[in-house]
Amino acid sequence: MPIFLVKIVNILYSLGLHFECPKLLLWLGRLAMRILEKISEFIGKWMAVVVLAIAALSLFAPSSTLWIQLSWVNYLLMVVMFGMGLTLKLSDFALVFMRPKEIILGCTSQFVVMPVLAFLLSKIFGLDAALMAGVVLVGTCPGGTASNVITYLSKGDVALSVGMTSVNTLLAPVLTPAITYLLLRTTVNVDVMAMFLSIVKVVLVPIALGFVINKFFGRWTARAIKVLPLVSVIAIAMIVAAVVSHNAAKILSTGAIVFAVVILHNLLGYGCGFGLGKLLKFSTPKTKALSIEIGMQNSGLATSLAATAFSSLALATVPGAIFSVWHNISGAILANVYRRWDK
Repeated sequence: MPIFLVKIVNILYSLGLHFECPKLLLWLGRLAMRILEKISEFIGKWMAVVVLAIAALSLFAPSSTLWIQLSWVNYLLMVVMFGMGLTLKLSDFALVFMRPKEIILGCTSQFVVMPVLAFLLSKIFGLDAALMAGVVLVGTCPGGTASNVITYLSKGDVALSVGMTSVNTLLAPVLTPAITYLLLRTTVNVDVMAMFLSIVKVVLVPIALGFVINKFFGRWTARAIKVLPLVSVIAIAMIVAAVVSHNAAKILSTGAIVFAVVILHNLLGYGCGFGLGKLLKFSTPKTKALSIEIGMQNSGLATSLAATAFSSLALATVPGAIFSVWHNISGAILANVYRRWDK
């Protein structure tokens, strides 16, 4: 029994409030769960503000979050991916066979538009090898779970968003290293195998574990999912804090140029997805989902991969850290715009 529950029980007994212990514990457990659900709902709603505040604190007062080690990033990302696995069902993958055209178009766009934009922007702005590697990694990574949340807030096609994210994530171990190698092979040395193994360990294994647990313990996970936003936001905030605080001087020294590239990369992704949806005559909810899925990346994974595959290029982790902060802000703003979009 948790210590805080034992203390509460002892206090109640000392006041002469005698309840049957099992019933009391059940009531306290339900109360604690409701409180956590409310906190989780609040934190999920204000995720962009929370991440921005943590990023600002880590950038301008890095000593406050230096206790969060860079070596924790992979484990924190695994927590986020495990949470994603808990939300997946077979029906999410059945969508691939029910709506193959939309899923294939979405996945192809994801792995074409964002990598090409990353490469072109890096060349246009003349980024050095380390920053270019980081920006391209952001572009070649799949979409993250944040895109599903933003699609939901935008009143978009959530099923399509989840389907694209799921398939893109499963394709990432092969496509992310392959596309990164194709774009960067003449610029830096790309350790394709290390990247592949890192994605399998950090992404696929936790998602598969979460999926299996959800399959066999669905009643338990149905309750646990309600507090997942709280867990995910804490993990994402800690990832941002670790990367930003340990690279604060490097981030500040890169100047405005890397911020401009990251922001343009994200906004152009939204724009290309929107334009593609209109060109293909998708419905409004589908166009919203495609726009958000293409524009928002799993930048936490990009940061993790940069530290693994480009360990000699310290600045390679910077674009992913900046993207992690920015796309949550832009996503929240975009959700407000899309939500008001009349059919």
